[in-house]
Amino acid sequence: MAKKQYLNLRWKIAQWAEIRWWKRYLHHKVPEAYLQQKTAYWNRVIEEVGIDVVPGSVVLDAGCGPAGIFLALSGARITAVDPLLESYKTLPHFQPERYPDVTFQTKALEDVDYESVFDQIFCLNVINHVSDMPLALSKMHHALKPGGDFWLSVDAHRFPVLQPVFAALPGDILHPHQYTLPQYERWVQKIGFKIVQKKMLKPGGLFDYWMLRLAKR
Repeated sequence: MAKKQYLNLRWKIAQWAEIRWWKRYLHHKVPEAYLQQKTAYWNRVIEEVGIDVVPGSVVLDAGCGPAGIFLALSGARITAVDPLLESYKTLPHFQPERYPDVTFQTKALEDVDYESVFDQIFCLNVINHVSDMPLALSKMHHALKPGGDFWLSVDAHRFPVLQPVFAALPGDILHPHQYTLPQYERWVQKIGFKIVQKKMLKPGGLFDYWMLRLAKR
């Protein structure tokens, strides 16, 4: 099987597993309490990293899931995209009508088609879930205004020697792409981004969770 066909199949399996994971994870969580907790989490991230969203700014939550950072971006003009939005609507925790200022679109990041529209783009814990990572990053590059910020968070392998082993095995079904932080940095720079800021949000055993602030070169 060609590499592209293999990654596409792996992505489809990952999408199937993703919605099953969310259903299990949220099954015993009270919707209102969960959403309050998630909003508080996003507010902590915004404060810790130093994200400044100006009221009226145009924002993309790319790969928003059922409770993305759109929960905490009051005052912005938000577009939120995710290929699983129709499936998330079966969850009581995701009710799009609660967010009249958010435009939800059911599409993969590879299908986003904007040109210099957004002041800020958030792609948080998403890019290693996509089918075609270079294409998804390229779409984000096209969608970002010159001078805008692209906030990208990634789970990065701590040990380079283990990265090719994990990348080759289908054990982590939810994450078709697995890289070290330097590998992610090379990817985004190859696409045409410059790295303005990077901050570790959470250390881990095999993976560290990083936030990158990127801009167009």
